[in-house]
Amino acid sequence: MKQILNHLFEHKTFTRQQSKDILKDIALGKFNNSQMAAFMTAYCMRSITVNELEGFRDAMLELCLPVDLQNGELIDLCGTGGDGKDTFNISTLASFVVAGAGYKVAKHGNYGVSSGCGSSNVMEHLGYTFTNNTDALKRSVDKANICFLHAPLFHPAMKTVAPIRRELGVKTFFNMLGPLVNPAKPQNQMVGVFNLELARIYAYLYQKSNVKYTILNALDGYDEISLTCDFKTFSSEGEKINSIESLGFDKLNEDQITGGHTVGDSAEIFMKVLQHEASAAQISVVLSNAAMAIKTIHPQKSFADCFYEAEESLVAKKALNSFKTLIAG
Repeated sequence: MKQILNHLFEHKTFTRQQSKDILKDIALGKFNNSQMAAFMTAYCMRSITVNELEGFRDAMLELCLPVDLQNGELIDLCGTGGDGKDTFNISTLASFVVAGAGYKVAKHGNYGVSSGCGSSNVMEHLGYTFTNNTDALKRSVDKANICFLHAPLFHPAMKTVAPIRRELGVKTFFNMLGPLVNPAKPQNQMVGVFNLELARIYAYLYQKSNVKYTILNALDGYDEISLTCDFKTFSSEGEKINSIESLGFDKLNEDQITGGHTVGDSAEIFMKVLQHEASAAQISVVLSNAAMAIKTIHPQKSFADCFYEAEESLVAKKALNSFKTLIAG
């Protein structure tokens, strides 16, 4: 590790293979906690390269517990987190809206590290029991149109570094990896990222894959469609700035979509949204992200048509039914 840290301190980068080897050694417990904390901290101080992110991803996928859900059209809605905005669980709620609209979702999630409440925190609080049993996950997809994949149950590296990430309490390169390493390997992916530099790296990686993708970054730094500002998307159709006015929305204030300070607060907002009893701002943000996920699966559809599908899922309580069915097991 001393050699690796000196390499970082000299502002040098790693090759794809070197990055893969480093992460495999981390996952296999070859370094102590102090060494791993130093490595993650040093990484926070500079930008990651395409080769490094690719190598880290390769290691995670090689070591992960694979999940074959035997479904040809899965989608994951997953943000990197790390935007420091403390929103409520927008992408997780949007996942249930998409499931309620009839699409199959493999939601990859974890406990919050740099935010108050990650998707796993709120799901656990609301009664979901994490599992990595493939048959149970298949049943969830069949019955509820959605399964929830709690990252540490599938990724040895995530489990190894979890206590250190929690103690550091800031975003690390593991935030960047989450959306890239869904063990179900969904064929469709909507990814929110916290800055444009990372969005471009993601776009480069996804262009080399067979995945249908949309990468999102709100121009004021959210890793989702926040409706507080315009947002940029990267997809197979290219790079585009999306105006919230052109989509038919008024601009929101940031305080209208906060709510991730405690797990209890997040869970309360979560259920209010699913019951269609939340504020108009909260509902609009969730539906916008769900609509963009549906558009990722069906690029030929207009955003307005996708939004209508999402709205119907929420209003008719199909999203709520999907959630209740998943929790019931």
